Amino acid sequence: MTWIYLAALLFSLIGMVVLDRRFTLFFWADARRAAIVLPAGVLFFLLWDLAGIGLGIFFRGPSSLVTGIVVAPELPIEEIAFLTLLCYLTMNVFAGITKILMRRDHP
Repeated sequence: MTWIYLAALLFSLIGMVVLDRRFTLFFWADARRAAIVLPAGVLFFLLWDLAGIGLGIFFRGPSSLVTGIVVAPELPIEEIAFLTLLCYLTMNVFAGITKILMRRDHP
């Protein structure tokens, strides 16, 4: 078992936290809202993945870069980290663009 992919995802998540903190984007702008939105997004995509797995569309292929730990059939632990990163990144980008546009419109 190797942990390279999971480590890269966690490192990237740390980067999202640093950017969030530095520019007051998501959790640092409104922690209560972020604590609702982020898990809701991850849950949505987890349900999407589970539906795809159930339909035989998604499956876990062999790789030497993953841990081999699965939380459900064909659902590796790395997928949860990836979905969390995806949702956090999306919210940071959305908040960042919103801030830029608001500054541009209201100097």
